[in-house]
Amino acid sequence: MSVASLRRAARDSVSGLPPAFWWLWTSTLVNRLGAFVATFMALYLTLEGGYSASYAGLVAALHGLGGVVSSLGGGVMADRLGRRPTLLIAQTSTAVSVAVLGFVHHPVSIAAVAFVVGMASNASRPAVQAMMADIVKPEDRVRAFSLNYWAINLGFALSSAGAGFIAEYSYLAGFLGEAAMTLICAIVVFVKLPESRPERPTTTKGEPDEPQVSMATVLRDKRFMSVVCLSFLIALIFMQGHVGLPLAMGADGFSSADFGLAIAVNGVLIVALQIPVTRFIEHRDPRLLLVVSAVLAGYGFGLTAFAGSIAVYALTVCVWTLAEIVNAPTQTGLVVRLSPVHGRGRYQGMYTLSWSVAALVAPLMAGFVIDRYGAEWLWGMCAALGTVAGLGYWLLMRGLEPEESMPEAGQKVAEDVAQGVGPEKSAPEVGLELGKGADGIAPELGKGVEDVAPELGPELGSRESREGEQAAAGKDDRAVTPA
Repeated sequence: MSVASLRRAARDSVSGLPPAFWWLWTSTLVNRLGAFVATFMALYLTLEGGYSASYAGLVAALHGLGGVVSSLGGGVMADRLGRRPTLLIAQTSTAVSVAVLGFVHHPVSIAAVAFVVGMASNASRPAVQAMMADIVKPEDRVRAFSLNYWAINLGFALSSAGAGFIAEYSYLAGFLGEAAMTLICAIVVFVKLPESRPERPTTTKGEPDEPQVSMATVLRDKRFMSVVCLSFLIALIFMQGHVGLPLAMGADGFSSADFGLAIAVNGVLIVALQIPVTRFIEHRDPRLLLVVSAVLAGYGFGLTAFAGSIAVYALTVCVWTLAEIVNAPTQTGLVVRLSPVHGRGRYQGMYTLSWSVAALVAPLMAGFVIDRYGAEWLWGMCAALGTVAGLGYWLLMRGLEPEESMPEAGQKVAEDVAQGVGPEKSAPEVGLELGKGADGIAPELGKGVEDVAPELGPELGSRESREGEQAAAGKDDRAVTPA
């Protein structure tokens, strides 16, 4: 492929997205560049603090439990307070709690602050995804979610490499560095991102024209909750790349460095292939993409049962990484399609919950299965889960209508928000304004006729007199003429 073709492909991949998306994308990238706690918490507690592996596991579990709690809380906040206030609260709280974590040393204090860090850092995810759905046109959402996922992995890859050197110098510097990065994200949100939450339409009396979306509404949505369950199965599979894979490689006699080489393939492929693969799948049938990615993920991990060298392990990573690249933006786009506009925060929160719960269950599942039955059974379970998920997606997507483009009024509002104008008037409010405008035009037209009438008065008066006389005469003639 020529340089010109590469430039054209890159331009097409990023063109057409609103400026607000790129500020949100930048915020995501900066936030992931500072992901120090999630990567080095266990090493910090065991090597620097001298705590046991059991205590480190407890703290990691509390960190994950905080994410479970905030998945729903962050979604509710995004709908009630708005996307922008939720992002500001979550990112500011994360910055403060991460900085505090670097200074506390008592076991109870560390555990409590780690729970708060997990809760604060995860609370922004539903708001980010809801804001992207608000500001990006439907036909561009898969590409937008893909670019955001690319930023997450690029930031994590760079932070993992840089944070290792920082940890050798000072763990405290790592905590403070993440706090500073997160605070920068909050500043970007405050300065550059307008609120994007759509206003609920109201009647002429000012009452809501749509029913309120609550968590009960989400739970009663059978199709969406089916997506959440399938997402949980997919998350259980992908989590094994960071949980089951190192345990299995360690049991086979491979070192931590060997695992690092194998798993590095995941990050490299996502950074290299996420954008071109997204260009290939952007306008293809999402049902086919979800089915193929689920089966590919399951059997990609299933192939790990036959791995006996680093090269084969790396090959299996290539297979399920390709599934991850396809699944992530497609599944997120499906969640948006099934979410009501004024309940996107809650729906995204429930979707995020599936991954948070999987992050808690996956380590327990991997440890139990490997200890009791061996790693081969774990990889066989992954293949089975991928098959079940693929069948579930095929059944779920039957009869799902194709996504329609946004109405012109709604698209105009999204464009205004994306360009920083802010949602001063939602689409329903625009309609009310148009109605008022129509009411206002009629009096003006009436006044115009009154103004013109005096000038034409004599002519109109004489013409009306002649027409009146003719009509009267005709009426009289018709009255006396026999039928």
